[in-house]
Amino acid sequence: MTQTANIMCIKWGTLFGPEYVNRLYSGVRRNMTRPVRFFCMTEHAEGLHPDIEVLPLPVEPFAEPMAEALKVANRQGAMRKVSLFRPGLVPDLDGPVLGFDLDVVITGGLDEIYELAPETVAMRIDWIEKRKGRVTGHGSVFRFDPAVHGFLYDDIAANPYAEVEKARGSEQRYTSTKALDRGVFTYIPDPWVASFKYDCNPFPVNYLRPPTLPDDARVVCFHGRPKMTDALTGWSGSFIRYSKPCAWLRDHWIDRAREDLGGNWA
Repeated sequence: MTQTANIMCIKWGTLFGPEYVNRLYSGVRRNMTRPVRFFCMTEHAEGLHPDIEVLPLPVEPFAEPMAEALKVANRQGAMRKVSLFRPGLVPDLDGPVLGFDLDVVITGGLDEIYELAPETVAMRIDWIEKRKGRVTGHGSVFRFDPAVHGFLYDDIAANPYAEVEKARGSEQRYTSTKALDRGVFTYIPDPWVASFKYDCNPFPVNYLRPPTLPDDARVVCFHGRPKMTDALTGWSGSFIRYSKPCAWLRDHWIDRAREDLGGNWA
């Protein structure tokens, strides 16, 4: 019997509406051969598709010292995703978890990412950090196993100020360096997780042609600007990040989700 794929995201606050979660859910289930169990941790569950399991967004017992350290790092409000690493978060969960930020679009098969190097934490190397010769993973796509990687929660719970300070307020730096230090980290191959601004729409060719979808991209990350809603019809908020309208984005992010879930959900 094929094991169910566990998928998680977190929707904190109201910056992203429920359609972002629903479209992510549709993109995942359309691009996996396994059955999917999809969780969203949020304090605003209104409008989520009924197949999505809602996890309450907790206030962690170590929230206050973590917040104090984040102020020093000038990263107020960051690092909420560590709650996803809490051991026993879902008592009947079996197997690894593939997590996503909400500003991503699923464009290809996810089975290989989910199955990559079992019992390791998997992330793509961060684009900027890679250019600087550093090893930090990028947090838009992350795979971990709650039964194996409980240290991701336990370590910060035990010493929140020091851990946040060491990571300089970066959730993705904390996650990837913790796993690297323990020898349980794997990089997701670069082509599988693409950056819209660096891989699909790089300067200066963004002035000459619409954004392209790389051949082997399974996930496209809209970190920074433009976001998906910007890129749909074109964006001129930045000279370097200028974007012509992106036709394939509407197809993968909106049209296929509406065909899958119905217009009321996507």
